[in-house]
Parts: sequence; C-alpha cells; structure tokens
Amino acid sequence: MTRRVEVFIKNILPAHSHGAYTLVLHNPSSKIQLPVLIGSIEAQSIAMEMENIQSSRPLTHDLFVSALKKFEIGVKEICVEKLEEGIYYSTIYFVKDGIEHSMDSRTSDAIALAIKYKSPIFVLQEIIDEAGYHEEDISEEEEMDETENDVESFFSKLSVEDEPSDDEFADLSTEDLNRLLQEAIIEEDYDRAASIRDELAKRKS
Repeated sequence: MTRRVEVFIKNILPAHSHGAYTLVLHNPSSKIQLPVLIGSIEAQSIAMEMENIQSSRPLTHDLFVSALKKFEIGVKEICVEKLEEGIYYSTIYFVKDGIEHSMDSRTSDAIALAIKYKSPIFVLQEIIDEAGYHEEDISEEEEMDETENDVESFFSKLSVEDEPSDDEFADLSTEDLNRLLQEAIIEEDYDRAASIRDELAKRKS
C-alpha cells in the first residue's frame, strides 16, 4: 500500500496566472512543501475559514457543508492521490452511519471541505517525491516572498489597490470600527473586513 503523508496549509501565495493562487502544503517533520494551484474563490473560502471570518451569506463550500451536516455526513479525511500533467486529483472520504464512502474531487474543493471539517489532509508519498521540495531548497528571495504572503495577509493580496491605509481607521472609535466591520461583512467586502479586524486586534494588544 502506498504510504500517505499528512500535510498542513502553510500559506496562500498569489500565482503568476491571473486570478490564481498557490496553496502551499507542508509536512513539519520532513520540511517538505507541496505547491497546489487553486482559483481565487477556493482560496478565499480556505483563507476565510483559517482567519475565522464569517460571510453574511453562505458561500458555495459553506452551503455544501451545511447540506452534509443536515444529513449527518462527516468528512473523515481527504487525500491527494494522483498527479497528472500538473493537475492534482483528490478523494474525499465521507462517513455516514459509521460507513465510509469516497468521492473524486478537485483538490481545492477537497481541501476547503477538510478545513471546514477540521479533517486531516493527506498526500501520497509518490506525489510528494515527484512534485514536493525541501524548505532548504527555497532561495532567500522566495523565502521572503512566502513570509510576506502568508494566510493572514491573503485578503490584502486579493485587491491591493483597494486596500485601506492604517490612517483611515486610526481616528475612529472602537464602536465605529465594529459597526464598519459588520457593514463590510454584510456587503461581502472581505478585504476591508480583514483590515478593520486587524485594527481592532492591534488595539487589544
């Protein structure tokens, strides 16, 4: 049986392709990293879950999760099981009444569900051997890019030109900031919501 390796999300980076992002998976023990290209919608869904930002209305993955939970279906784990012509293929392992079921899935969708269910993410060892790289192999410039583009700064990368400056919130009261935060969430302006949240967190520290 092919060995499976558990991986975790390290960060989300803007990719060279327009509207795409690179999800960096890594294994802390082996220090191996695996880049996975995903779309902006999937990237946003994953980042929102990791940053505990709630949408005013259910996004696609939220709706899917709600439907699964309604019928008492759990997500046991997901596994990236094939790499073909640069495309990753994954399987979601569901559990219903103690019986395991599996379903083919896009890797980005599988990871989004795993994050929402807090389920483990696995990758076959042969895929890591083929497409993974060791952290020590990253150049100093690439390492700086990864540091500057972690999950916490993901939302600002979605629309850098629209990112509000710190001065915009500096003179506002905490009450006003909380009100603006709710308005931003209702309007689904998650870039602004993340910036307001950061300002509120800064004041609590």
